[in-house]
Order: sequence, then C-alpha cells, then structure tokens
Amino acid sequence: MTQNSPSALSAYLAQTRAKLQDARRVLIHRGPSQFQFWLIALVIGVAAGFAALFFREGITWLQGTVYGAEDLDLLHSFAATLPWYVLLGIPTLGGLVVGIVLHRYTPDGRVRSVADVIEGAALRDGRVEIREGLASAFASFVTLSTGGSSGREGPVVHMAGMISTWVSNRIKADGITGRDLLGCAVAAAVSASFNAPIAGALFAMEVVLRHFSVNAFAPIVVASVAGTVINRLEYGDVTEFVLTTPGALKFYVELPAFLMLGVICGVVAVLLMQSIFVADKFATTLQTSLRVPRWLRPAGAGFLLGGMAIWFPHIIGVGYETTVLALSGKLLLWQAIVFAMVKTAAVSITMGGRMGGGVFSPALMVGALTGLAFGLIATAMLPNVSGTHTLYAFAGMGAVAAAVLGAPISTTLIVFELTGDWQIGLAVMVSVSMSTALASRLVDRSFFLTQLEKRNLRCAAGPQAYLLGTLQVGKVMRPLEGVDPAPIAQLMEEGVAISPEATLEAALPIFDRAELEFIPVVHEEVENAETGEPALILVGVIYHIDALKAYNRALVAISAEEHR
Repeated sequence: MTQNSPSALSAYLAQTRAKLQDARRVLIHRGPSQFQFWLIALVIGVAAGFAALFFREGITWLQGTVYGAEDLDLLHSFAATLPWYVLLGIPTLGGLVVGIVLHRYTPDGRVRSVADVIEGAALRDGRVEIREGLASAFASFVTLSTGGSSGREGPVVHMAGMISTWVSNRIKADGITGRDLLGCAVAAAVSASFNAPIAGALFAMEVVLRHFSVNAFAPIVVASVAGTVINRLEYGDVTEFVLTTPGALKFYVELPAFLMLGVICGVVAVLLMQSIFVADKFATTLQTSLRVPRWLRPAGAGFLLGGMAIWFPHIIGVGYETTVLALSGKLLLWQAIVFAMVKTAAVSITMGGRMGGGVFSPALMVGALTGLAFGLIATAMLPNVSGTHTLYAFAGMGAVAAAVLGAPISTTLIVFELTGDWQIGLAVMVSVSMSTALASRLVDRSFFLTQLEKRNLRCAAGPQAYLLGTLQVGKVMRPLEGVDPAPIAQLMEEGVAISPEATLEAALPIFDRAELEFIPVVHEEVENAETGEPALILVGVIYHIDALKAYNRALVAISAEEHR
C-alpha cells in the first residue's frame, strides 16, 4: 500500500497536468472566439433591451395622446369618463391603420409574434422575417395604443428576433450560432419587459430554443442581465406588482385548494386559447363569405372592442390597472368573474380580428381574476384554514399564464420576480404544475405550438417530427449516372415521382406506401404545346436508404446541439 502511494500520486499529478494543458490549449484556440461571441451576445442584449424599452415608452406616449390620460396606470378609470363615441372611434381607427399596414407589407395579413420566433429557431437557423416583422411591430404598437386588448411581450420578442437575425446574417452565422443569438435576444427582451433576468433566460431556453444547452446558457444569461440593466436604468429596481398582504400559507392543509385552483386555471387557459382560435376561424369564414377586404378586418375588430369598452373600459390595452386591483383584492366576486369573461372575449376579438399584440399580459390578467374569484370563495368557505385571497390571485396569475405559454419553469420565476415575494412559491408551483399538466393535454402543449400546428408545422412533437420538413429532396437525391432507366420510366408512367423542392416529409410516406427502393425526382417545365400539360424533366433519383441516412444525420446533429 505504501509502495503504491507514490506511483498513484505521480499518476494523479500527471493526469492533472494533462488536463491543465488541454484547458490551456482550448483557452488559446477557442478563447478569443468565445469572447467575441459573448461580446456579440452582450451587444444584442443591450439592443433588445432598448427595443423593449422604446416599444413600451412609445405605447405609453401614444396611448396617453389619443386617450388624453395623464396617469396611464389609471387608464381604465379615466376611460370610463370619456364620451362613448371616443371609446368607439379610437380602436376602430387604430384597426383601420393596422389593416392597411399588414395588407401592404405582409403576404397574409398576419401579425408575427412568438410562434414565428419558435418557428425561426426550429426551421430557419434562428432567423425570422424582418420586413413582415417590422410591419407587425408597428401594427402591435398601434393596436396596444388605441384600445386593442392584447399584450406587448409577444411583439417585443419578435422585435428581438429581428435584431438577432440581422446580426446572424451579417456574420453569416450557422444554425447553432443563429439559434444561440436568437435565444440571447429573446432573453434580453423578456428581461427588459418584466425586470426578470432569471425568468428571461429560462424563457428563451424553455419556450424558444426548447432545450437547456450548457454552452448556450452563459451567453443567454449575459444578454438577459444586459436587458435587465436597461430596464432598471429607466424604472429602477422595483417589482411590477406588490403583494399587499402576507403571502405565506396559513396551513399546509391549504395546498389541496391550490391543486384545485391549478385544475380550474388549466381549464380557463384552454378556454382562452380555444376562444382565440375559434374567433380567428369564424372571422376568416365571415370575411370570405361576405368578401370583406382583408385590410378592413382589423377595423371591424376595433369597432367591436370599442363597443365593449363603452361598458367595460378595463379591456383596453394590457390591463395593468385591473390586474393590480385583482392582485390587491380590491374587486368583488362578481366583478372578478365578469371581468375575466369579458377580457377573454376582448382578447379573442383582438387576435381573431388580426390586430397586433401578444397573449402573455392578457393571460396574467385573466389568471389574476380567476385566482381572486377562487380565493374569495375558498377563504369564505374555510376561513380558519385559509390564507389571504390575494395569494390565490397571484397563484392563478401564474397558473393561467404558464398553461398558455407552455412554460411552467420560466412563468413561475416570472411571478416571483414580478412580486419580489418568494414566500408564495409553494402555492404558485402547485397551481402551475396542475394547470400546465392539464392544458398541455388539451392543446398542442402551448398556445404558440398550437398556432404552428394549425399551419402544419409540427414543432410540438419535437425535432423527430419537424426535421423531415427541413430536408429537401434535391439535396439528398443522386444523379442519374449508373441508374437503370427502365424501372424509372415505369414508375413515372405510374405517376410515382417527386419534386426536388419537396421535403423528406413528403417522400418517406411514398417509400413506405409503395415499398420502393427509389423514387424518380422530376422538375416541372413549361406546359407542353400539344397536350397542354406540364412537361416532367427527370433530374435524379432519391433512394430510401439515402433519405433515412439524411434524417438520421439531422437527428444526431440536433441532439449534439442540445447536449453541448
């Protein structure tokens, strides 16, 4: 034992020396590039933070101008004193502006938001549309300033994505780098919006990148902190909401009530999401049947919102004042229930009418109202074993928002950072876990992923589902040299062929259905003058084995990226 100790110590020292040399080699060769990347992440974080700040300040200025309110924290109370034609006319004119802008600068008249950022991360090497994004940002700016009932966080996230896209294009970033930079921008935007650096970083990874790569974590945190600093330079180190009464549970036997609240909030979240989808489908059907011009659709939604605002002015904008009233327990039971229902309808009209904005702030408001209503009932029924009803409002706020976003981790942390009260943690975590578990089974995991599924983009199921749609047949096919032309001609006569622009998502079912070894790849030329049908030009063949190999390589690459 004694004789082996010196040799064991020498081996240990040699192993340590080798590790230090490897670390030195990595630092020399990769250190400068890593430093440059972190510097870029910092710059993107600062830019995204300022974008979020300017967007928020711009809405405040325009909203105050058009409504004439001096204190926008009390906008709803002030709006109740305005003439009915003002409340009706402002959102109608705002919707008209939104419709003209989206009709002119987007091919489909649709606002870009968080779902498009998720699509960019999964399918576009971390890039989003810039021209359409700029139009969407302006549309959301007008919507939120003129009475639209939505949130500002979705537009801010897409604006951050445009910043990272511009940088990625300039440095010619590959897919991994582009996605990392996109995550940095999103984290900074969320952090600057909520003064929530921890939640901002986790939101980018949980919702947008949908993985927790260690290599991506550090630059994302750098950008998230940068965004928070921008927020605090303007607004100070203050929380968005304050819990006016103690937030601790009175007894742990109260936890089952928060489990029940989580189930209710899950149902409310699903109703909120489905109402938006139903409203969009109904508005599209109505627009088509009545042949209404696309640019008039948001104006119609604005008119309906204006009519609602005459009786319920709390639907205007993000709903900050009403959310604060709910969290401080200053609403009656019937008010909480009615306001939640009316807000859900207003959000559905806004989103279904193709106006701008996001769903996070409305989800916070509906959740706070739902939690308050539940808390008022629970504390009245069991006063001896209940805490405060405002604690239920905070738990409900997090539960509905988490279910809508499909982001239980980051939403829980956002609630903590919005309130600065970590004592409410048990209640929020229990409610959030139940709501997300229920809602994720009734929709495709979240509001954003369900939006993508409705566009036939299968991001909800993970890379194994959407990667096939990213691999083009033309990049996998083989040239015609050395291939027997007889079976190719027979397959083409039977109508079995595929375009080089098609993806493996279309090719693999053909292989499985017909049990083929290969498929002819054809390109359609101009119409044949004699038959009037397009001429098919044979350009190659795609083999089943090559398609499977390409798919396997893509899966290995995405797995390696997620486990860096």
